[in-house]
Amino acid sequence: MIRLVNRGILELFIDIFTNVFFQFCLGLAVLTVIASFALSPVGVRKIYNGLYLASGIAAAGFLIAILTLIVVQMVARWTGEIFPGAPEYAGYSMAAASFLAFANALNNGSHIRVSILINAVPERIRWFLNIWCFGIGSAVGWYVSYYAWQFTYWSWKFSDISQGQDATMLWIPQSAMVIGSIILAIALTDNFLHVILTGRDRMQSSVFEQSE
Repeated sequence: MIRLVNRGILELFIDIFTNVFFQFCLGLAVLTVIASFALSPVGVRKIYNGLYLASGIAAAGFLIAILTLIVVQMVARWTGEIFPGAPEYAGYSMAAASFLAFANALNNGSHIRVSILINAVPERIRWFLNIWCFGIGSAVGWYVSYYAWQFTYWSWKFSDISQGQDATMLWIPQSAMVIGSIILAIALTDNFLHVILTGRDRMQSSVFEQSE
């Protein structure tokens, strides 16, 4: 009985905390990006660049994990052993690598971007188009982050378990999706405010200029 009461109190606390905490993170992220221009641009910029770089390194680590899983599975087949759940673990690693790499890839110009229209219009119109694009991207990014957070929370609350042989608690791999989504939303907001205040984004143009 005591355990049920304690779990009920914990769930009630997390129900309240999950919405308040995410709204706090959203407001804090926007205010921090603004502060990066108004207060100490160099110091805060290093923090954001470090966050994007760390996310990219983590994504690379998950790609290495996929390679390792493939090799281990090959060795297991050669030796007649069984490695249950290897495909599921590889799928979790692929999802984590994808979401964690989004922000770093954005700032390095690795996302597909057709720049024919932007390069053909005057500077003023280009500024408005960039604001429009990054504004929508930021809104969608935070929208996805919020519902990814909710999705993972309900997976934890109902103790959802993978239907594969791995029987993994699904909130564990889903957490990488939440973290990657939030970092991407921060990066999009960062670029959005950078365009408004400086007239240019922070994306490297060497990659997508090849589409011209």
